[in-house]
Amino acid sequence: MTPLDLLDIDASLSEEERQIRAVVRQLVDDRVRPHVAGWYENGHVPARELAREFGKLGLLGMHLTGYGCAGASAVAYGLACLELEAGDSGIRSLVSVQGSLAMYAIWRFGSEEQKQRWLPAMAAGEAIGCFGLTEPDHGSDPASMATRARRDGDDWILTGSKLWITNAPIADVGVIWARTDEGVRGFAVPMDTPGVTAREIRHKMSLRASLTGEIALDDVRLPADARLPEAIGLKAPLSCLTEARHGIVWGALGAARDCLDTALSYATTRTQFGRPLAGFQLTQAKLADMAVEWNKGLLLALHLGRLADAGKLRPDQVSVGKLNNVREALAIARECRTILGANGVSGEYPVMRHANNLESVLTYEGTSEIHQLVIGQRLTGLSAFA
Repeated sequence: MTPLDLLDIDASLSEEERQIRAVVRQLVDDRVRPHVAGWYENGHVPARELAREFGKLGLLGMHLTGYGCAGASAVAYGLACLELEAGDSGIRSLVSVQGSLAMYAIWRFGSEEQKQRWLPAMAAGEAIGCFGLTEPDHGSDPASMATRARRDGDDWILTGSKLWITNAPIADVGVIWARTDEGVRGFAVPMDTPGVTAREIRHKMSLRASLTGEIALDDVRLPADARLPEAIGLKAPLSCLTEARHGIVWGALGAARDCLDTALSYATTRTQFGRPLAGFQLTQAKLADMAVEWNKGLLLALHLGRLADAGKLRPDQVSVGKLNNVREALAIARECRTILGANGVSGEYPVMRHANNLESVLTYEGTSEIHQLVIGQRLTGLSAFA
């Protein structure tokens, strides 16, 4: 039991779940923590090297079955996301986009040939995937996407662009969503196909230890078998987002925990006015409030994970988790920064890095406002999206 586990939530985990958590935590301690501050400062991360290491541990698509995937539970996957994001949100994003977006889309909607071609290599980290839904002018409103796919004989021609696409600069395959005469469809696009260009987005102030890109599709010719045959309508990409958001519900708590651990350690060792910061009532009030919110968030994540493992998790329930846990994690990071004072903005401590990253996590895969509207529709039965 750690000091943060005020409610003995660890006792609700199985021995296997605790073992998986311990393995991922050790990997992060060994492979991420010693280097991540430098990766963040330099805006570079050895993503391919990390992907291969994650693949060896079965972390990529770990909640999927078959094709080299681990077939782990939703809770085990969530705990892995928590530990990865305790290292950095960008590291969790690498795993989340690979497994819950790109791999899941192929696993759920692809043909057997597509699954055999891509999933084993992706599970091993030998092939990197990205998920092309967001566009320069269409973020929260994917139904208005401008990317088009038209038939030309037996082939498809894709034209358009995608923006803010994690893993795009190094991806081997992109799951690209486009509007057709029959509605929205998905395509497994080899990124070396003529007409596909991926440009890395630089000068980010957040998620700097993550590769983000823009994808340009200039009359990209694809064979008929590039289309994901079971991906019909906008519901298909949205279901992929639900998968990924579940990991975010857990992951944000990892960033918050790392901030809390740092603040606790700092407050108990930093002396001001003749005693440790932790000995002052205001500091203890801050720590207590943050620890309560963190425990509430973990209980919520665990409940949603158990629902997912029972096959009962609804998208609006995931919206509850994403809205609450990311919002509270960001508040925790900001409050922890105040405990560290000026040191809170130093790269020697992880708190400001986590706070900056969580600003992106708050927005991507559904802004807080979008999730509020999802919950509002559940409560009232009325859609307020348009």
